[in-house]
Amino acid sequence: MTNRLALETSPYLRQHRNNPVDWFSWSPEAFTEAQRRGVPILLSVGYSACHWCHVMAHECFEDQETANLMNELFVNIKVDREERPDIDALYMDAVQAMSGRGGWPMTVFMSPAGNPFYGGTYFPKPSFIKLMNAVSDAWQNRRADIENNIAALSESLSRTAAVTPDDSLPNFNLVTRACEQLEAAFDHQWGGFGSAPKFPSTMNIDLLLRRYKDEPSEPLKNIIVTTLDAMASGGMYDHIGGGFSRYSVDEKWLVPHFEKMLYDQALILRVYAHAATVFKSASYQQICEEIVEYVLRDLRNQDGGFFSAEDADSLDDHGHSHEGHFYVFTPSELREILPENLIKLAFDHYEISDAGNFEGKNIPTRLTHRGDFKRSPEIDEIRTTIFEARKKRNRPLLDDKILTEWNAMMTASLIEAANLLDRKDWLENAEQNCEFLFRELRISDPENGSSRWMRSWQHNGQPQARHRALACDLAHLVDAFTRLAEATGKAKWISRSIEVTEQLLADYWDDKNGGFFTVAANAEQLIVRQKDLLDNATPSANSVAANALLRLGALTGDEKFTRYAHETLRLFSRIAEAAPSAFGNLLHAVYLLNKGVTEIAITGDKPELIELVKQSWLPTAVLAYGEPFESPLWKDRRPGFAYVCQNYVCSAPVSTVDQLREALASLS
Repeated sequence: MTNRLALETSPYLRQHRNNPVDWFSWSPEAFTEAQRRGVPILLSVGYSACHWCHVMAHECFEDQETANLMNELFVNIKVDREERPDIDALYMDAVQAMSGRGGWPMTVFMSPAGNPFYGGTYFPKPSFIKLMNAVSDAWQNRRADIENNIAALSESLSRTAAVTPDDSLPNFNLVTRACEQLEAAFDHQWGGFGSAPKFPSTMNIDLLLRRYKDEPSEPLKNIIVTTLDAMASGGMYDHIGGGFSRYSVDEKWLVPHFEKMLYDQALILRVYAHAATVFKSASYQQICEEIVEYVLRDLRNQDGGFFSAEDADSLDDHGHSHEGHFYVFTPSELREILPENLIKLAFDHYEISDAGNFEGKNIPTRLTHRGDFKRSPEIDEIRTTIFEARKKRNRPLLDDKILTEWNAMMTASLIEAANLLDRKDWLENAEQNCEFLFRELRISDPENGSSRWMRSWQHNGQPQARHRALACDLAHLVDAFTRLAEATGKAKWISRSIEVTEQLLADYWDDKNGGFFTVAANAEQLIVRQKDLLDNATPSANSVAANALLRLGALTGDEKFTRYAHETLRLFSRIAEAAPSAFGNLLHAVYLLNKGVTEIAITGDKPELIELVKQSWLPTAVLAYGEPFESPLWKDRRPGFAYVCQNYVCSAPVSTVDQLREALASLS
């Protein structure tokens, strides 16, 4: 017998449809039921690729005794944090305020009105049962204590909305200080920043790349190259099938949490493509190619759109689930797979040993050959043979929902990589994905001629598109559509970018303090209307919007977009001072603001000039060519020339590759 989650489209929610827990999804019905019964709500938040979410589900939610107690004492709500990051962020703030730490699965106890009063993360069954009884007792007998907890938490939950703008815009000193902090935190032995666990820190590496481009130095190059080499040499990188896991549990980048997230592929692809261009590195280009190959092969929906993630766990031949099982091998398994004459070479190349490097098995790595990714024909044969054998295993669960935010992020990265590495096939894939998003996630209202964007799409859903888009969704769409206009020369993508921008400004802007609220004014409201300010695993909505609006404003000449970007940045002038390296993507916008945007317009049929600009990483430049759109960049331009401008004041037009190369060199 299934519960209500059988009606949901989220793979994570559907994983719980056979639980004996009487789950609700996040819905008015759940809150009404809690009010009717006079009991608290137990909110459980996780995501499909989360290993410890599966552990708690097996220990607690699949257990009849635990489920009976949950059903007796609470109304139980299950949320997929990827579908509803607004809910996740709000209650994670509460958990962190109460416990000093956070993570998933997240467990929150709250009033029938949605006010949190206690919470934590993973609980094993004995602790969970004890906790539920204690919470229920407090609800019945010590309600005043609970009300005090609710009141104490309310201020911390509202802090992002309470941030006020500074009179001045953030200056370049923030960039300098962030780079100094990163240099101090750099792990000279293994790369990356700080100690285990280690995350890719792509936005910070990209900031260092910008700084290196301006002021090349060996120490700075060493930080960037050591980190990128080490990340791609360890087990966090899938040497057999391409793509990166979410993070490494150790300082060496050896043992990952094996889940593969679309957003990580997007952010990591971007930084390796930039580094491949800056350092003219064939190795980094290879990593880019293998990331894209993985995404297009394993995460692409046949009708368009990219799926969200692959799980860390998979089933062995006996039906038992193990973390990383799909990716690891014993020496005997590889001996059965490979031809006799290639076994020793394979073991040497992928550092296979009898002892293993993960629970007695081997994650293929290049840890002691850091940065050496070149493969001989024999190694290519070995890799293909292992890949084909691995395909016969039970694959990790695929989370096949398509999220607007992550898809737009992946598309923007694919566009950049396509341009820099001259892969027109990738650009075609990127445009197909943008068409899919515009077709499937944008819902038109024929009666008033308006439209609204949705966050999540699933092929078997009824309806397929669900959940009102958040500010992060629209901000990434503006970025992706603008970059696609630059890459294709098609004016319709500028028009679509402007359309999305107008909706972002109309529905999400804070007229009092500036910046963008997470949730639209005309959408479902939670107990607090928050703002997404910190760059964490993904860039914040406000940092993406600031970057995208600066670029769109420069391309169109519409001062309104630039003004809103400036007002957003004023929010960060003070709060980024304390820990500038925690605002990596935001500092890309600060860098762009202080360096100034360079506008490049190429008129007429000059493909050689267009390709030169596309294949140069110019983080402070925007490009207009092809179909004209409303902008001062197109005013009084003679065909057959490239115009390099700042604030629409242009240097002498140039017509040859050498002349344009010289003009672009002056931007560095």
